[in-house]
Formats: sequence, structure tokens, C-alpha cells
Amino acid sequence: MKEKTAKLSLTGAMIILSLAILFSAFQISNAIRDTAPNRSDGEQNRYEFISPNDSNIIIFDKQTGEIWRKFVETNEGPTDWEKQPSPIN
Repeated sequence: MKEKTAKLSLTGAMIILSLAILFSAFQISNAIRDTAPNRSDGEQNRYEFISPNDSNIIIFDKQTGEIWRKFVETNEGPTDWEKQPSPIN
């Protein structure tokens, strides 16, 4: 009779532990989902980085059509960014 009681206690403890693990996993997944940035696909791919050569760096904003260009001299530090007129009207 004592063996049966011990087995039932062990089974009950395993069930409670399993439920606690499942509940914790559910809570953690909800927390991760809530902290993730809510971006649409268009917002995520809004900017395009273009490097036509070693001296020019261009960032194109697909949503507004703005272009930001930076010219970097060889063996020199970076210069300021310049806003360029959009080729799209």
C-alpha cells in the first residue's frame, strides 16, 4: 500500500512540475512577443544602403524618396552627411 502511495505522489509531483514548465514557457513567449518591435514589412525595408564605390555611401529612403550621401576620402576620416534632392518627383 505504501508503494502505491509513493508512486501516486511521484506522479502528482511530475504533473505539477510539467504544468509549471508549460505555464512558464507560455509567459516567457508572451513577454518576448510583447517586447518585439511592431513593424510592418514596409517599415522594416524602408531604407536601402548603396555603396557605388569605395568613396561614396548612399542611403535611400524608399518611403519619402530622400537620399543621404556621404563622401569618404581615401585614408581620411568621415565627412558630414549631405541631403541630396530626390530623383523621384
